[in-house]
Amino acid sequence: MMRPPIVGVVGGGTASPEVYAFAVALGGLLARGGALVLCGGRSGVMEGAARGAREAGGRTIGILPMREGESRGNPYLDCEIYTGLGDARNYVNAQTSDALIALEGEAGTLSEIALAVKLRVPVVYLRSWRFLHDQPAFRESYAETPEEAVETAFRRIGYRPGASFDQPLRYPLLQDQSRQREELEAFLKSERRVQGPTRKSAQEKDG
Repeated sequence: MMRPPIVGVVGGGTASPEVYAFAVALGGLLARGGALVLCGGRSGVMEGAARGAREAGGRTIGILPMREGESRGNPYLDCEIYTGLGDARNYVNAQTSDALIALEGEAGTLSEIALAVKLRVPVVYLRSWRFLHDQPAFRESYAETPEEAVETAFRRIGYRPGASFDQPLRYPLLQDQSRQREELEAFLKSERRVQGPTRKSAQEKDG
């Protein structure tokens, strides 16, 4: 399937100004490199990454834990996938991403990292999870800057910015997720984009 690479950005639902700025920068760099930005669809790091991608002219995917109608994702999502899986949607995030970039977060983020490692999805750590840096398997995956993180992620999946990416969609074939997979496949084939955020983000509301 010819498509852009999907790079997941994971991190806390609340973020310091520095970490939020890193997420925005990551989203912009990924979008300008031709990648689709995937996130958990909510606030904090997830919102920052989607915002950065949208502002750079890219497209974004939010994998949401709730069912449609229960709540809404952040205002920077082009494709909202309502899984109804709760915390189990972390598996969908990890499986669907061709590479994962991890910022600061808590247990949920750590679970996404663990799932990605188990699924052999390349993970890059951006100034976060330093205890993993001491493990041999992770030493080449640590980045100090958003630029380094994006470069490492692209290199590890064999992608050159602007080039085509011929890989099957990795969205998991779960019994109750066939409609969601079809929605994502349709999005990948389209050029549809939501023009600008329709709602104020939590970060903007807080100033």
